[in-house]
Order: sequence, then structure tokens, then C-alpha cells
Amino acid sequence: MFSKVLIANRGEIAVRVIRACQELGVTTVAVYSELDRDALHVRLADEAYALGGQTAAESYLNTDAILDAIERSGAEAVHPGYGFFSENADFARAITERGVTFIGPPPAAIEVMGDKISAREAAENVGVHGVPGTTELITSPDQVRAFGAEYGYPVAIKAAYGGGGRGMKVVPDEASIEEAIESAQREALAYFGRDEIYMERYLTKPRHVEVQVISDTAGNHISLGTRDCSAQRRHQKLIEEAPAPGIAPEILTAMGEAAVKVAAGCDYVNAGTVEFLYEDGEFFYLEMNTRLQVEHPVSELVTGLDLVELQLRVAAGEPLPFTQDDIEISGHAIEIRINAEDPAGGAFLPSPGPITALRPPDGYGVRFDGGYEAGDEISQYYDNLVGKVIVWGRDRATAIKRAIRALRELEIEGVATTVPADLAILEHADFAANEHSTKWVEEVLDLSDVRADAPASSPDEDDKVRRNIDVEVNGKRFSVSMWVPEQAAVASAGGGTARPRRSGGGSGSGGGASNGEVAVPMQGTIVKITVAEGDTVAAGDTVCVLEAMKMENNIAADVDGTISAIRVAEGDAVGTGDVVVVIDPA
Repeated sequence: MFSKVLIANRGEIAVRVIRACQELGVTTVAVYSELDRDALHVRLADEAYALGGQTAAESYLNTDAILDAIERSGAEAVHPGYGFFSENADFARAITERGVTFIGPPPAAIEVMGDKISAREAAENVGVHGVPGTTELITSPDQVRAFGAEYGYPVAIKAAYGGGGRGMKVVPDEASIEEAIESAQREALAYFGRDEIYMERYLTKPRHVEVQVISDTAGNHISLGTRDCSAQRRHQKLIEEAPAPGIAPEILTAMGEAAVKVAAGCDYVNAGTVEFLYEDGEFFYLEMNTRLQVEHPVSELVTGLDLVELQLRVAAGEPLPFTQDDIEISGHAIEIRINAEDPAGGAFLPSPGPITALRPPDGYGVRFDGGYEAGDEISQYYDNLVGKVIVWGRDRATAIKRAIRALRELEIEGVATTVPADLAILEHADFAANEHSTKWVEEVLDLSDVRADAPASSPDEDDKVRRNIDVEVNGKRFSVSMWVPEQAAVASAGGGTARPRRSGGGSGSGGGASNGEVAVPMQGTIVKITVAEGDTVAAGDTVCVLEAMKMENNIAADVDGTISAIRVAEGDAVGTGDVVVVIDPA
């Protein structure tokens, strides 16, 4: 086993890996951006090193900075978590060339499966078939038009080097092709550092079913059962469960066998997930994620296996201590992702800001994997996953009831969360009857009356509290204790550029107070302006696109009229309530 492991990530997954390492007696090394100086993963790690920068590109995607931290810390291995560099073959190769172990698959397997096009071909080579699609990158809208003419609409445009729903756009008709291509490329570049995209047929009512696999260096490939991840919004998962319910046992077995074939076909090593779409008794290969999944805890609860421990042991060269016949699925597990988003009206708008209170649920069969504590802040620059509530029950009905109880016990203040929408899903008859699909949340579930709790008021500025203040010496983090005002050290925006003035009315979902002043409902970055001064718009037309927490959000006009002023430029950072466009009402 390794003596020291660096975790090249942040948030919940970094915390999860740190805890697993510490249970094995492994020294942990955290890395952090300027915004994460006192983050939970930094506080828990044995050592921590500064990467510099604020955005992901400046910090957690800065290869040179991470390699420098590896060298200075003397780490023997690197765990990439998920997202960031977890599926980047160049990063894995750069680490292994320095004699440091990458806790994940070999770079060659990442390259084959990280490129969704070559991944489709690799699956086909072992007799596992996917949804009809192309094996060519999209370089022109004409390619999408030709595909739509042959297979019909909708068409799914997807990031070739991504996953998790990031960089995926659905094209409902020919008129939407150009906009979908541009948006998919922007998101893919922002989240994965590459903007290549491809396309495939978009099924009308599929379920998202995946198989957890684990492979060792001795060539053993084992399926650890299925998960259903069909409760989604924006093609990103909200609720996952294991095993996948309501599917014939022989089909689940066939999925597991197909997943093992895919893993063996690319000489896979370590933990991975093979994803399928299931519809009307058939399943289609979707992709392989060459990393640990966010939803891995549900597989842990029904198998009794610690997947992060297995990752570490496999990376250290140990053979798997079990065979396929040893795997038994016991009971049912459900995971609920708690994201900092306001689900009111089904909008799921990002809700960055400070967490003023956080009390996780407890009790029999309940687990909480979190990346934050009270006093921490959710930044607009990173993914907005606060934590995950995971429950186990002897059967699915028991697990659902326990999940509802746990969510009602969970307390989070300061930011809006997806909890109200999660409860609406779990309490719905369709979910209980397993009649939902990947489109059910957005097309069927009524969230019109869902409201997120308002952020709690800030404490008195004069109150002083004891804080651990970070001090860096040659880039290595140390902590000292100081008594400071509770609201001290609130960073102000730099750069000297005048910010757009705030709207006097409410921001709603993009408008001011129906007065022609279009305000943004959250902080973020303007990535596209779709209008010009003098243009005529109707209420509901998109005037600009705001990126927050790696998601793009269309900001719409709230009245009919003529654009009289544009107060932002592409690339500008804006805050909640900032007026970005002014419209003279018709």
C-alpha cells in the first residue's frame, strides 16, 4: 500500500478519498485554489499545497501546478476523483512518467474510452451495441442536418471527451442545430478542456442504467451490479439507486456480462462504470466512464464493498480478493445529490453563496457524504454538489421511505438546494411505480409549486469567532488560530472594472420587475450576448447566456420592446441582480 497519496480534486470526492486513505494509514495531500484555502478537504488532509488561481482552469486543471505539488509533497500516487483530470490520458501519462502511480486505468484505456467515438467502436468490437450514432466528430452543422434527415429528431450532441451530462445538448429540430453546437462546445471546453463533439439518436423515453465494474492488474474483471440513474435534469443525475429496479433478472445479468466484455476489451484496470440506455426490454451501450462515479456509494451499500479502498489496493498491485460468484446484492440503496440550485418552477438555477448552517441526517441505514460544513462557501467557479444523502433499506419501498425521512431531517441554510425537488420525486407515484425515465423530471414532474428556502440572514458583523487562518510558506499550507469578526475576510471583486448596476426590482428568472431591466438571477460569467442595441425582442427571447457552476443558463427578456442598452460584454463576471440589458417596452 502507498504511504502518501495526493488527491487532485476538491469538494465531496476529495473528502471521500481522504477519509478512505486515512482509514488505511495512508498520509493524504490536498491541493487547493485561492478560493479553497480553508475548504473542508484542505482541513481534513494531512498536508495541503496551493495551486493558485480561482477558476478550475487556473487551479485544478493546471497540470504544471499539480505536478509541482506532487514533486514537493513526495506523493507516491495520485487519486483524481471525478471530473477535472480524472479522465485525462495526458495527465495520467504525465504522472506515470514521473514514477508516480495514477489511481485509475492506464492512459491507453482512458484514451479509448474517453473518446466517446472510439469507445463506441471498442464496444462494437466485443459485440456490445450502442444507440445509432456517428463515429465522426461534428465539424459542420450540415452533418447534423444529414443525420437528422436519416434518423429523425431529436438528436443528441455530446462532448466526445466528457460525461455526466456536461456538454450535452438535445437538438429538437433543424432550426436549433447551430445554437446547440455552440453551446455544447462551450460547456465541453469549460468543463473538460476540449470542445470536440459527436452525435447520436436521442431515445424518447429511456432509462439510464449503469454497471459498476472493478478490474485488477491480473486481468480479472468483475461486475458489482447495476444502478438506475434515470431521475435527471439537464442530463445530470439527481437521484440514483441500486440495483436497477423493475428490470428482468436475465436482462440485468446480460448488462453485467456486457459491461465486463467492454472492460476486458480495453484492458481496463481499476474502478469504472459502463452506462446503458434501457427502453422496451432492450439496452444500448452508451459510454464507459473511466473513473469513480458520483453515485458509487449505492453500489457500496448493496455489496458491502468499499470502492475507494479497492481502487487504492488495485493501484498498488494487489489482486481482487473475490470472484464474480462472491458478489451478492443485499437490499436496496438510494442516493440523493444535494446541489446548490433553486428548483423553483423546475428552473434549477445555480445558487452559489455561503452555507450558514448545515445539519446532515442520521439514523439507521443513513449516510451523508459531504464536501462542505457550515461557514463554507459554494463558489460559482466549481460544481455545485454540496453533498449526498445515501440510504439503505431491506427493499426499495423501505429505502424510499428512509430517503424521504432523511431529506426532511437534513438542514441547509444560506443557499437554495435541490431538496424540495428531490422530495417531489421520491413522493411521486410514478417514481414508486418505477415509471419514470431520463426525461420524466423535465417533461412530467410538476415543480410549479416547489419553492426553495430563502437564504438565512447573516450574523452580526461585530461577533467574533475563533478561526483557523491559513498561512502559506513556499506554497505549503499551515494553520494558525485567530479571533476575527465573523464576516471578516469577505473578498471583494478586483480588477477595477465597473460592475453593472443592480436592479431595483426582483430578478425573477432573468427579468427585473417587468420594467425592461433584465437582471441576472445568480452570479456567473456572461459567455454569449445574443442581441444588439436596436434589436426588437419579445418577452421570453434570450438576450444573453450566463455560465454559472459549469452550466449555461439563458437570460430572457421580460417584456416586448427594443434593446436600448447592453451593459455587459462577453467574459464579464456579474452578480445576482445585476442589470445586463435594458429594453424600451413596446
